[in-house]
Amino acid sequence: MSMTLMGVLGIAALFILIFSRIPVGFVMALVGVVGFSLIANVDAAMSMMVKDVFDVFGSYNLTVIPLFILMGQLAFHAGISSRLFNMAYKMIGHWPGGMAIATIGACAGFSAICGSTNATAATMASVTLPEMKKYGYKDSIATGVVAAGGSLGILIPPSVIFILYGIMTEQSIGKLFVAGVLPGVVLTLLFMAVVMIWAIMDPEVAPRGPRFTFREKMKALSGVMETLLLFILVMGGLFGGLFTPTEAGGVGAMGTLVIALVQRNITFKGVREALFETTRITAMILVIVAGATIFGHFLALTRLPFDIAQMVGHLELPHFVIMSLIILVYLIGGCFIDALALIMLTVPIFYPVVTSMGFDSVWFGVIIVLVTQMGVITPPVGLNVYVVQTVATDVPLETIFKGAMPLLFAIILITFILILFPQLALFLPSLMTG
Repeated sequence: MSMTLMGVLGIAALFILIFSRIPVGFVMALVGVVGFSLIANVDAAMSMMVKDVFDVFGSYNLTVIPLFILMGQLAFHAGISSRLFNMAYKMIGHWPGGMAIATIGACAGFSAICGSTNATAATMASVTLPEMKKYGYKDSIATGVVAAGGSLGILIPPSVIFILYGIMTEQSIGKLFVAGVLPGVVLTLLFMAVVMIWAIMDPEVAPRGPRFTFREKMKALSGVMETLLLFILVMGGLFGGLFTPTEAGGVGAMGTLVIALVQRNITFKGVREALFETTRITAMILVIVAGATIFGHFLALTRLPFDIAQMVGHLELPHFVIMSLIILVYLIGGCFIDALALIMLTVPIFYPVVTSMGFDSVWFGVIIVLVTQMGVITPPVGLNVYVVQTVATDVPLETIFKGAMPLLFAIILITFILILFPQLALFLPSLMTG
């Protein structure tokens, strides 16, 4: 049996086991160890597994993940998400679909201090869904907006996906973070535009809220200054080269805690729960990373990624057609596999192809994030939809999926814009020092 065929069979076995609902991190580790044993020997496979697990859980570079997760958890328990929504609602709640637009704005603001699409969706669902229901918003638009708005958590920095992509491809995490800023702002505006058009076409789906006085708006605005301060502190430090992404995560987490303690917005129980959730989420991510590392070593031994890159390189097709096919693979894969697992599985295969065609590595990282955003709101997996449904237990899954579909077109549009105008992602990184 050829090495390439072994790699193909390994991938096939991986997908079969994933659909059997075994945790994806364990599946990747299992297939990687068994495949490595068949090609080399059991002792070599065991040695490789032990080394990979130790390297992942002892990696200094990966410490950036729990730091940014902790920052988001502390912000949630300090009530920052609630104040963000309150501010956005008082500013624009009287617009057509104003409360849904305010939800998107709050999702964007919380994404700037969170880094996780699922955490953003879960947090904003618990904050905004009761309010939208109280004001007569239909379930489809209310839940769909939260599911789609939560996807901004992996585009607007800090982002766990950018961190892992940067580590896997040896790209600057700081530049990847900054590259997500402008596309994140544009996508947020596109989401808002879609909601407004939806509300104008069908006013009953999203009734307008009351107008607030200038004084009430200013009072609400003062309640979110901590979010702006934290974003400037973290992103300003990265942009100016004052500290590394890991140091930025530490500064952001400590800054969030200090602000929360000074304002007396967090309790000891809140800090304890933030630490518990950070540990749980980090452990889950690191298990997936460790499994993907083991599986990646198996694939490297089969030389399948290099064979694919070589085969694609000899195709008589324009580069943009090949890139479109890669994006299509991510879009389809995102419908069935969690975004984090999809990145870990596919980057080792497609990254050599993309770089060999001359595409920018940072730009490709933003493209990957956008396409995986589509995956978190499309059936059958659509993880954000399931997250929202855990809060809105009385809303059927098909209603949430239906409500998220109009906003899917905004993600598709920004992806095409980024393909046509790559400088949208590359302009700010080009200004960075270092």
